[in-house]
Amino acid sequence: MYYRDNQNTPGGRPENRPEGRFSSSYQRQKNEYGGGNGSGTGRSSRGGQNYIISPPDKTLVWIVAALVIIGIMAIFSAGSPRAVAEGVNPVFFTVRQLAWLVGGIFGAMFFANFDYRKLRAYTYQLPIIVLILLALVQFTPLGLTVNEAKRWLVIGPIQFQPSELAKPAIVLMFASLFSENSLLLDDKKIPAYIIFGASLLLIYKQPNLSMIILLTFTFAALYYMAGGSLKKLIIAGMSAVTLIAFTIRDYQKQRFIVWLDPNKDPLDAGYNIIQSLVAFVEGGFFGVGFGNSKQKLSWLPEGHTDFIFAVIAEEFGFLGCFFIIMLFAMFLHRSFIIASRSPDMFGKLLAVGIAFSVGFQAFMNMAVASSFIPATGIPLPFISYGGSSLAVSLCMFGVLLNISKKRVQRIRPYAKKSAY
Repeated sequence: MYYRDNQNTPGGRPENRPEGRFSSSYQRQKNEYGGGNGSGTGRSSRGGQNYIISPPDKTLVWIVAALVIIGIMAIFSAGSPRAVAEGVNPVFFTVRQLAWLVGGIFGAMFFANFDYRKLRAYTYQLPIIVLILLALVQFTPLGLTVNEAKRWLVIGPIQFQPSELAKPAIVLMFASLFSENSLLLDDKKIPAYIIFGASLLLIYKQPNLSMIILLTFTFAALYYMAGGSLKKLIIAGMSAVTLIAFTIRDYQKQRFIVWLDPNKDPLDAGYNIIQSLVAFVEGGFFGVGFGNSKQKLSWLPEGHTDFIFAVIAEEFGFLGCFFIIMLFAMFLHRSFIIASRSPDMFGKLLAVGIAFSVGFQAFMNMAVASSFIPATGIPLPFISYGGSSLAVSLCMFGVLLNISKKRVQRIRPYAKKSAY
């Protein structure tokens, strides 16, 4: 969205005005709070500070806390049979998730108190680090293959997915660049596209098509919210669909065919979808009760990770599923409120990027479990088993909290009383 109400400035664009679909709210805040730099450090005409730092968004804290607690409960229920089958303690997966949860909480606390504006200094550094980690997965013995997918990096006792780190890295890089202008191509963005393209290529080699889709849609959302052209996005989307049609692998093509009719291969490619739908049917409206799922007993593969939503559907029924969907909807709602209140365009785009990344990932996972879209291996944020996903999600949540603390509120200085 470009400003065209002032043709006297160079290029026909008013000075010191950011572009994007948040521009009007930004300008209102600028006029009201007297801050010309969007940093929340403006001063009133009388010389006194006219801003305060508000507390973090408590509603968002409660939403994420509820999602994490549900996740721990679901992992305990769905992971216990898997742990017993592997010959380990029934709480093996739960304990490991709790360990990552502790680390994620410390990460969230750190970023909640770390000024988000300072993150701009790592616009390129973090994506380059992620790119190096992705290369280590593919081209060194540190990469670990699980279920024919080479996505994990093992360094000593730590095992994590560098592709999870790509989510905040891509959000940070393009939120920083698009906050300056909404041009799709300029000199500053060319290195970013090279890093982005190389990361997508390495993730494709894992293979991890779901992460490619998530990162691509997140980039598109940031571009559009910064004021980008919808027409260009549509053209790029059509080109991407054509490219995927010619580069899609045989097993991915088989997933799409089986998604249309799982009964074509009920014992192999269509097995997961059929068992997941059985879990939804068995759960009904109220569910069979916590811990009473039958599908998790070796019927539903990956019941504690990719298909944990199906186990929740069986144990808590439609009501449980609806409650989780509403929690994610509230997460998005609060995140967009935080974005609209941010005093600078970088904070707005950063909040939108984080919200879209978490929300779209949740949609993909739940849509796969309910057979709304073809099967893709992607965890449910805050809920599925996976330390990398949980820790990264909590760190992004911490950034959101910090942005919510940066709301500018005007303080009117009291007039001095004359002495008698």
